[in-house]
Amino acid sequence: MGKIFCLMGKSSTGKDTIYKHLLEKIDLKRVVLYTTRPIREHEKDGIEYHFCTREKKEAFEKAGKIIEQRTYQTIHGPWDYFTVDDGSIDLSKWDYLMIGTLEAYESLCSYYTKDKIVPIYIEVEDGLRLSRALDRERQQQEPKYEEMCRRFLGDAKDFSKERLEECNIKKVFENVSLDDTVSKIIDYISEIRQNS
Repeated sequence: MGKIFCLMGKSSTGKDTIYKHLLEKIDLKRVVLYTTRPIREHEKDGIEYHFCTREKKEAFEKAGKIIEQRTYQTIHGPWDYFTVDDGSIDLSKWDYLMIGTLEAYESLCSYYTKDKIVPIYIEVEDGLRLSRALDRERQQQEPKYEEMCRRFLGDAKDFSKERLEECNIKKVFENVSLDDTVSKIIDYISEIRQNS
């Protein structure tokens, strides 16, 4: 049976970059989440996310297709992120990689069972993380600095030591060197697959 490897961490820990490198180096299918937030300049629909309207999200809800969801009250209004049972996940055939939150991880464990979901938690020192977030936001045509700050502060609560313990997240990958971090995660995934 397949597994979903759930990449998690605070904002600006390098999750998107690590995710892309892992998909290039090992055979995992992508789980593409849905979101109602605006698309960023460098993003493509169906690659980073499926970008959709709140009306489309409500239609998924009515159809009972949403596996997990979370809504962030931003200064630009509510932004939803959610995983949809749209037929793209088949654990009888494949292993998958996705980016999520602790709440998403918990919901996935409930939906698919805990033995099918493998947490991969990424950590970066807060000062470096804030610097990365600021650099990324400066590259946007219309930077959203207030939202960046809200996310940074929200992460302290969302990924607190207590929350990590509640979710039984013990394995942590410190992202100091991208190549080293990716290599360690590949070794970890390979070990999990061999022991399954």
